[in-house]
Order: sequence, then C-alpha cells, then structure tokens
Amino acid sequence: MANSYRVMWVLFLLVQFLCNRAADGSHILANIKEHLESVPATVIDNKYRTGYHFQPRNMWMNDPNGPMYYKGFYHLFYQYNPNHAFWEAPIWAHSVSKDMINWEALEPAISMSKPFDLSGCWSGSTTILPGNRPVILYTGIDTRGYQVQNVAYPKNLSDPYLREWVKPDYNPLITPPEDINVTKFRDPTTAWLGPDRRWRLVIGGLRKHRGMAVLYKSKDFIRWIRAKHPLHSAPDTGMWECPDFYPVSTEGKLGVDTSDYRNGLKHVLKISLDRDRWDYYTIGSYNYTAEKFVPDGMMVDNRTGLRYDYGNYYASKTFFDVATKRRILMGWSNESDSKIDDIVKGWAGILTVPRAIWLDANGRQLVQWPIKELEKLRGALFSVQNKKLQSGGLVEISGISAAQADIEVDFELSNLAKAETFDPLWTDPQKLCEENDSDVKGGVGPFGLLTLASDKREEQTAVFFRIFKATHKYVVLMCHDPSRSSLRPGLYKPTYGGFVDIEIQKNGKISLRSLIDHSVVESFGGEGRTCMTSRIYPTLAVGDSSHLFVFNNGAEDVKILKLDAWEMRKPLMNGE
Repeated sequence: MANSYRVMWVLFLLVQFLCNRAADGSHILANIKEHLESVPATVIDNKYRTGYHFQPRNMWMNDPNGPMYYKGFYHLFYQYNPNHAFWEAPIWAHSVSKDMINWEALEPAISMSKPFDLSGCWSGSTTILPGNRPVILYTGIDTRGYQVQNVAYPKNLSDPYLREWVKPDYNPLITPPEDINVTKFRDPTTAWLGPDRRWRLVIGGLRKHRGMAVLYKSKDFIRWIRAKHPLHSAPDTGMWECPDFYPVSTEGKLGVDTSDYRNGLKHVLKISLDRDRWDYYTIGSYNYTAEKFVPDGMMVDNRTGLRYDYGNYYASKTFFDVATKRRILMGWSNESDSKIDDIVKGWAGILTVPRAIWLDANGRQLVQWPIKELEKLRGALFSVQNKKLQSGGLVEISGISAAQADIEVDFELSNLAKAETFDPLWTDPQKLCEENDSDVKGGVGPFGLLTLASDKREEQTAVFFRIFKATHKYVVLMCHDPSRSSLRPGLYKPTYGGFVDIEIQKNGKISLRSLIDHSVVESFGGEGRTCMTSRIYPTLAVGDSSHLFVFNNGAEDVKILKLDAWEMRKPLMNGE
C-alpha cells in the first residue's frame, strides 16, 4: 500500500509540474494521466472528506437514486463507479439507515448484466406498489447505445435490507420513441396511481431543442403506453435530466404521497438542466383528465426559474417518507477540483444533507430545511445573544471545531435607510454577488459568516446578505463567495447568488443556517427559502486550523439577536 501511495503522489506532482510548464509536454502529460487512471484508487488524503455528509468509502458517486422507506429502513441507491474516482458506466450502489444520518453500505443493488443495461445502469426511481412491494425503475444503456427503461424487483420481500434484486426478462419496458433522441431519453420518475387506477411516470427527453417530460401510462406496470402529449415541455431548454414530479400540500409542512390526488393540492415539476447543471422547479396544477401540468401564472419554466439550490447541486430526488409524513429531498454535490485531484484522493462526490421540503405559505416557492435527525450529531455549543456588530465588526466563534459545525444565526436590522438602490436590470443574482463580494462595503450589508477561514483570513468562504431598496419593496440578496477559499492555484471557485423572497421591512429580521463540513458549506437563508452549496478546498483552514467568524462590512449596524454554533460529531458512514 505504501508503494501505491508513493507512486500516485509522484505521478500527481509530475502532472502538476507539467501542467504549469510548457505546452510541449502535453504528450507526456497525456501518457501520465492515462497511467494514473489505471492505478486503482486508494484513499490517500482525507482532509477534504466530509464528516456528516453522505458519501461512500471511496471511488466516484453521483446521482441519488430511488430513496425510499421500507420496513423500518431508509434505502438510498446512488450512481457509483466501483473501480475509479471518476465517472464511467455506473452501477446502483446501496446503503441503508434508520435515521438518514448513520448509513450502512450493502452490496450493489443493480450492476450491468443484461443486453438492456450492458453499457450502464443509469439513474431512476423507486415506487412502492400495493402490498408494500418496492420496484426500481432505471435507465439502461443497451448494446446499441440506446437509453431504455427497465425494472427490477426485490428477490426476497421479507428481507428489510432488500439485498438482492432481480431484473425480469421482459425488460426493457420502454424504448425511445421515434421523435426523441435515443441518447436523450432517461431517468424515469417515481410512478403515481391516478383516479382511473392507471400508473403514470415521466421520463426526461429531448426533441430537437425542446426539453420535455415524456408521460407514460400502464395498467399492470409491465406494458406502458406513451401519452398523446408530454406532461410538460419548454423550447430551447436542452435535455431534461432527472425529472421529479410530486404533489405538495397548500397548508402546513407535512408531505403528500406521490399518488395522492385529492383536491387542494399543488404539484411540483423539477428538472435538472443538462446545459448548465442546475436543478429548476415550477409549481402549478396537474390536470388528470388532460394529462397536463400547468405552471402557476408567474412561474418560469426555463433557465431563469426557481432553483432548489443556487450552488453546487444537481440531479436531486425526493421521496415521501411514510414513517414521518415528510417529503425528503436529496441532491448531489460534485467535486470542483480536478479529475487528477479526485484520483489522488481516491474518492469524488457527496450528497447534501437530507432536507424536508414543503410549500411556502405564500405559495410562490418551496422551503427546505435539514431534517431534524441531523441535530443528534450536535456536540459542543458556542452561543451569542443581543450583540451589536458595528460597521467593520468581526466576532470569532470559538470553542468548537470550525471545520465540522452547524451554525444558526438570527440577524436584526433596526434601520434600512442606508440600503443601496436596486436597479431593476439586476436580474442575475450570481453576477451581482460576483461584482459585490464580501469585501465590497455596502449600506446594509454585506453581513454574515466567514467560514473555513484561516487565522489571518488569507483563506475564507463568505456567506452573507445584502439589502437593497427597490421602488416598492426591499430586495434581499444572499451570496456564497469562495473566491478566497484556497491558496491553491487553478481551483474552480465560483461565486453563487440568489434572491431571498421575504418582506424584511416587516420585522427587520433574517435568519441564516450554515452546515460546514471540511470541503462543503451548505447554507439556508430566510428560514430555508434560498439554499446554496459550495465545495471548498482550503490549504491553511484545514481541521483544527480552521476558523469561523461573524462579520459586518455594511455602513449600518447589525445586531446578532441569537447565534448558536455546534460542533458536529461524525455518524457511522458506510463502514469508514
């Protein structure tokens, strides 16, 4: 093992050296990369591994697939490369949990074995059939390279772990229709049962440049017929990956079963846009008779629409948790360092923490919040109450591990008079955050947290708000700014931004929660109305050398009404 470590480190350093030298070493670089990828990945450097965010022991993972609750266990399947820390034809890995926090790895559920999935077992969903019988729906890549839809059933329903799955010989159930690109037809949703007792599901597709949620119906879950029209589609949006379609209650925070069709429900259609790698959703009405989803009046169903998360977040999946009556959201956060870095680490990819999700009382958006079970990991506590942060003020949060923490803070703004004027042409919050980073002083803000910071703040990732004055309201901007997150050259460190839909003038208060976990910062602004995730790779602010601050760079004073910061313990994570 020691020899393997040395070989990979020497190769890695040589690759980095050549990358920084003349271009005439490109052929050498290509050969070294090829050799490096042929070396079995082993975990060499753990400083960026997360403590309480889901990840397998090693290798590559991406999309969460088919999360569900069955006989006392939460089941999570996910796209996995068992051989390398980079993407290639995936299988379905499988982990189980009693609480969605502590996870036990099981044998893979689905691997490539049949003509209908010989080139990969891609993303999909699970459905619970009558009689509490789970079924997996997934995309297989067949011997022609076509994307086809298949099922798998548990071999033994009495096994609560569902260790073994069987693929019927009548697969594939659905093949690409003539008008859909055969390589752009994938990721079946959880199926739902309509009032006519017919099953329905949606598959993501592309017809020319029109993204669509292709609708299918079935009486017996074996023979599926394409509906006359897609459930929904939009021009010039590209491929719709990993669609999700589910009902939400218009009252309260409880979730709704996917097959619930009673009056008074809204529906959510989520798509993962392949063009820009973000998850968008719309809220609207589902007409069972016309088999159409119609977004609410002002809802936008393109790249300017609402997003689950305005940061590094993609290919999400929800499920209805029958044990607690919640709808739970899980999403993938990719690494944002290089492929060579991932190979040297021996792993790549994590999931954000499971989030409960419900419709905001205003009906305009969804609200997300980390599941309650996460709080079992809270340990040592640092608290502050009623502390004024003057312009330029800085308070360090001490006595806890700043590299693995959970922070909740409520800010109060007693005066908004100094808020800068908002230009209605500022429609891109990410660009606005890039141009007004945490060091650019404003009227009301920036104020918030400096996470994963070094002692002298050469490295820091800022999570903050700015308040602007528009014609008839105030506009709240939330930002993730990792531009100074690492001294390593060449890292991908995008700034993220989103507007927070709250009426801050009513009580002058706004909340922020940030989950910090070594190489990820996951934040929830305005009680979960705007969410943001960043991947971070500091060189100085690592482990015990990491610091955490509250700051205010605005001209107006800000009060910390209440701040609680907990050090987070490490759960059981797939046998680490």
